[in-house]
Amino acid sequence: MATGHRSLADQLRSWSDERLARLLHDRPDLATPAPSDSAQLASRAATRSSVLRTLDLLTRLELSVLDALVVVGPTSREALLGIVHADPAEVGAALDRLVDLALAWEAETGLRPLTGVVEALAGSPGTSGLRPSSAEPAPPETIAAAVEALSEPARALLLHVLDQGGEARTEARTHVSVADARTPAEELLARRLLTPRGGGTVVLPGEVGLVLRGGRTTTTPIDPRPTLLTSERDQALVDRGAAGAAHEALHHVEVLLEEWGVRPPSVLRGGGLAVRDLKGAAQLLQTDPVAAAFWVELAYAAGLLGHGLGPEGDLAWLPTTAVDAWIEESPAHRWRTLVSGWLVSNRVPGQVGRRDGAGKAWNALTSELTAPHQAETRRMVLDELAALPEGTTLAAATGPASLVERLAWLRPRRPRGRTDQIGWALAEGERLGVLGLGGASTPLRLLLDGETDAAVEALAAALPEPVDHVLLQADLTAVAPGPLEPTVARRVQLLADVESRGSATVYRFGASSVRRGLDAGWTPAEIHAFLASVSRTPVPQPLTYLVDDAARTFGTVRVGHAESFLRADDETALTELLHHPRAASLGLRRLAPTVLISTTPVDVLLQRLRELGAAPVVEAPDGTVHIARPEPLRSRTRETTPVAAARGAARETARITAVIAGLRAGDRALPVRPPATAVDPRGRSTPSATLTALREAIESGTSVVIGVIGDDGLPTDRTVEPMSVEGGRLTALDPRTETLRAFAVHRIVSVRPAGDAP
Repeated sequence: MATGHRSLADQLRSWSDERLARLLHDRPDLATPAPSDSAQLASRAATRSSVLRTLDLLTRLELSVLDALVVVGPTSREALLGIVHADPAEVGAALDRLVDLALAWEAETGLRPLTGVVEALAGSPGTSGLRPSSAEPAPPETIAAAVEALSEPARALLLHVLDQGGEARTEARTHVSVADARTPAEELLARRLLTPRGGGTVVLPGEVGLVLRGGRTTTTPIDPRPTLLTSERDQALVDRGAAGAAHEALHHVEVLLEEWGVRPPSVLRGGGLAVRDLKGAAQLLQTDPVAAAFWVELAYAAGLLGHGLGPEGDLAWLPTTAVDAWIEESPAHRWRTLVSGWLVSNRVPGQVGRRDGAGKAWNALTSELTAPHQAETRRMVLDELAALPEGTTLAAATGPASLVERLAWLRPRRPRGRTDQIGWALAEGERLGVLGLGGASTPLRLLLDGETDAAVEALAAALPEPVDHVLLQADLTAVAPGPLEPTVARRVQLLADVESRGSATVYRFGASSVRRGLDAGWTPAEIHAFLASVSRTPVPQPLTYLVDDAARTFGTVRVGHAESFLRADDETALTELLHHPRAASLGLRRLAPTVLISTTPVDVLLQRLRELGAAPVVEAPDGTVHIARPEPLRSRTRETTPVAAARGAARETARITAVIAGLRAGDRALPVRPPATAVDPRGRSTPSATLTALREAIESGTSVVIGVIGDDGLPTDRTVEPMSVEGGRLTALDPRTETLRAFAVHRIVSVRPAGDAP
């Protein structure tokens, strides 16, 4: 690491473009808007909001190393390695990351933390509780001798203050000699082992705490990274389990999109999906509402579901136009689309059905159903599992809890909701087929490594080959000996109902299912031809009779507009309907032997008659039968999350490159000047330059002369030692009175080093 830097800006100025790019990638807020030069970049890095966001990225060990640097102040790398109670190699790696994130930098006096870190770090997990060292800390030998000379009550009080966070309140005299001390507190104050802060508060200096803890910030080693609790399984079993789940995932999404393409649910007034529609989806997919919510949200995240105009002209949830191309892809490619959307989505389908703070249940597809760190948590879960050796999976009972502990160590400042998010990630990964039996599948490992094509090939090899035929049975069933090709599956499911699933899917034909095909516009001849072409066994005679019988009764009753009328050549069919015990509510009345009228609208009447076992068709105004093949509804394809993320990443890379070029140009254009100078040729400072200069002075610990506009409108020079800049106010120490003063930044018109002439 380079030495001799006078300020953080000088250090950033010396970095390579690659290192600056890593900084701006990890801390993107520093590049928005683009800083004009390295000084402004350093100034922005010290703002409280940016520091807090960056601290959220640190592990428990990195927070502990930063805390140690705060406690001891400027020091050498070698000294810091001996202060942190952890493996020196890991401490060194953590320190390198802190420097790369511009949370620490190399001053002339040694490594030192960014000034804003001191306050922002307070109370973070992994911190020691020690206060920063005083401006001129006493040598450890002097402190140890003072501790050795303490009375037992004073020693006990000192250890108590250390254990309670290093701060206490007392009414003892603060300025007293050792000989005049009458209480343990006064003895500690007299020996400078406690220092007064004002208002009866005393604090234990950091250098004293280090001596009491044997020269380290903690008495016990820093918690090591928790170990995942695992079990051993054959990787082939993991891959087969994941492939089976992937196959089921594709089926669920396909069935959902096909159904909603014909009968889409409405969009709620406030957005989202109604509870009854979610229950209907669960019944359609033969699963529970929790799983159904995931399939719905998955289709949305993959860009296969959106909202558009429904059949009644209202806003409805519809498959997008991307579905038509997606359904024609191979199963492995369709799976990749689903997984790509899931990996980068911040949506939390596991929250569906739970109550928010106001007691209202969360609906699926509502725009507020997101969590800012869900995608990061999901990716961290998958990365941890993929990092395990092949054949190593999470232990069934204890593994998830150990994973929660692991992520709590990796991101200790982001604990809220982590347990739920990890549980959702594991459950969703199993459903989607990226995980199997608690372990990472081979396709997932390849996908996380960026080998997308290899991941698709690996899954394709694990998935069963799709078949294009069924085996028709005499009991009116059809057995698919494997996953059917999408086109064949859709046609079979139109004519038959799914009876059971597994390695072989069983379909059952019935009068209602065959009528479903006739309602869709199939002729009896088309049904016979399809069954003969799709079956590897002869078409059983009972199935042929079933199709012919359904066709014979199909259209016997015709419905038209009166409000409604029913007409049939078969007088008996109408008589049966007229006297059916469940037809009383239809308002039927006979006008002629072959004609009935009804007070029920046509669309309702059709459904009710089908429920009664009839097979009515709509009659056109010219008396012909009106049968139309329903066209699937589609919504406009929106930009999917994966595509948006890819475009965003490309734009961000280009923007960072442009920002770095601007930094270099700005640095070259600046005149050579000492730090903490912000004066234009007229003696006035720009607001940006003022903040930059003040923060440089804070980081370098130098005094400056600031020109402040008084109440009379005239500038007055004041020599101060800047301490912090937040919320538009400068807090600085006035060396003449040794008191802290606050100045409004907008009133500061110039900043120059204290040694410069006015």
